Amino acid sequence: MSFLKKLRERMFKSSSQLTTGLDDLVSDAPEVPTPDPSPPSADAARPGLLSRLTGRDEPRRLVDDAMLESLEDILIRADMGVTTAARVTANIAEGRFGRRVTSGEIRDALTAEIARIMDPVARPLPLYGSKPQVVLVVGVNGSGKTTTIGKLASQFRAAGKSVVIAAGDTFRAAAVEQLQVWGQRAGVPVMTAPEGSDPASLAYDALTRARTEGADLLLIDTAGRLQNRADLMEELAKIVRVLRKADPTAPHNTLLVLDATTGQNALQQVEIFRKIADVSGLVMTKLDGTARGGVLVALADKFGLPIHAIGVGEQIDDLAPFDPEDFARALVGTGD
Repeated sequence: MSFLKKLRERMFKSSSQLTTGLDDLVSDAPEVPTPDPSPPSADAARPGLLSRLTGRDEPRRLVDDAMLESLEDILIRADMGVTTAARVTANIAEGRFGRRVTSGEIRDALTAEIARIMDPVARPLPLYGSKPQVVLVVGVNGSGKTTTIGKLASQFRAAGKSVVIAAGDTFRAAAVEQLQVWGQRAGVPVMTAPEGSDPASLAYDALTRARTEGADLLLIDTAGRLQNRADLMEELAKIVRVLRKADPTAPHNTLLVLDATTGQNALQQVEIFRKIADVSGLVMTKLDGTARGGVLVALADKFGLPIHAIGVGEQIDDLAPFDPEDFARALVGTGD
């Protein structure tokens, strides 16, 4: 099954909510007959066929202030946020205000507008010539961070890259065990340390090993205990300081993994982690488990950070590079 097909099937909560809302937006409007300026003809005796061919029977709604306010509410409920929903609505209104449109036309316009917002941030994880490329992975506990590292390692390994994983969340045994499972599955070494050990020391040792073995990539897991924000900030800062003793350019990427089911809280997490760590790009997980996938649009609109990949499940191929057109169509529920 292609990732696009999975995306469309598994984002049904978001797409069905938006599609239903857009359909209701038009069907609930007061019916106002649309005058037909053409003279009567023989085709008038066959109104059913003619209307199907011309689309005149399809419900339409006047694009006015009331309609636009309702549209904005639908987008806010899809978790695009007030600011982004208002901007999207205003752009859709441009050139359409005072016209009568179908729900299909609104969906097409919305799909195009979302794709326009997302296109500048859709960038694959950059790969550099220097070895090893150090990728620091951050995010709150439970965001799918550990699973994302495992999937990335497996995918890069399958693409012929040599990978080392550092299980830097040394305070969570479950995270370490999960990475070890992924490491065994992908044939990738996972460096660990005793529970409660210094993550920075482990990161340094992992970089030394990756360099010695000529690895292409070093993926470093980290803790995500936001309730101890000051401690986490110091822990991540220490990891970076120690890494730079071995490689002044490390880390080369800092990925923030976000859980789509947290909705608007994802924006707050980006704010926090941009202060704690120098976030260079985003990965959004669990888009199959939420009716509010619009938060990714809000993230792109507000921060403009590269979105490298999105996930819609637990399997290895359920994480794929972010495609703005596919995402927009899946979110809005437009056709092939």
